[in-house]
Amino acid sequence: QVQLVESGGGSVQAGGSLSLSCRVSGRVFRAYAMGWFRQAPGKEREYVAAISWNGDTTYYPDTVTGRFTISRDNAKNMLYLQMNRLTPEDTAIYYCASGVGSSARVGVEWYDYWGQGTQVTVSS
Repeated sequence: QVQLVESGGGSVQAGGSLSLSCRVSGRVFRAYAMGWFRQAPGKEREYVAAISWNGDTTYYPDTVTGRFTISRDNAKNMLYLQMNRLTPEDTAIYYCASGVGSSARVGVEWYDYWGQGTQVTVSS
């Protein structure tokens, strides 16, 4: 079956950096777009980055543009999220997700497989 496993979450002070990774198995990784989402307590899940199958297209919401970078290694079936200049508002559970197609999309409805999530906590 398809499995997505995130790693790299943790606690950091405001202004710091964290790098998340997601290993995908059970699917032809290189054929599908991928995304990173997050969900804070009491809030809806929101996208923070999306990338097309070949990495040529990426999307970010204004809240993370210039601070977060999504990337992928199709040879290793790995997805990454580099997060810099973190703020307490970035505190959430972060999920990687595999898309239903090859084009980068920003809505949760465009993703059909999800990881279990990894906690990111940013203290002020």
